Amino acid sequence: MPRTRPPYAPEFRRQMIELVRSGRTPEELARQYEPSAQAFRNWVAEADREVSRGSDGVTLEDRAELQRLRAENRRLRQERDILAKAAAWFTRETGSIPSGSTSS
Repeated sequence: MPRTRPPYAPEFRRQMIELVRSGRTPEELARQYEPSAQAFRNWVAEADREVSRGSDGVTLEDRAELQRLRAENRRLRQERDILAKAAAWFTRETGSIPSGSTSS
């Protein structure tokens, strides 16, 4: 089983990303620091996706909100369908549409 090391600190990753963006190559940084050149490329790609620089232009935060809104939309549609079926059942059973008030 290969040995793994704890993840690098977020501040270290941010500094390395800035160095790559300022013109240093991942290979150059890999020789100077411990992570591999591919690790640097992965960090930059991940940072790009987070700030909408990725190919689809959607941030992770936007993705999470979209997922939450889709789930809420699905739930609301189910509730609407249940209420429509209940109204149809009441109409069939009583022969009239139920009123909105309970006063006689």
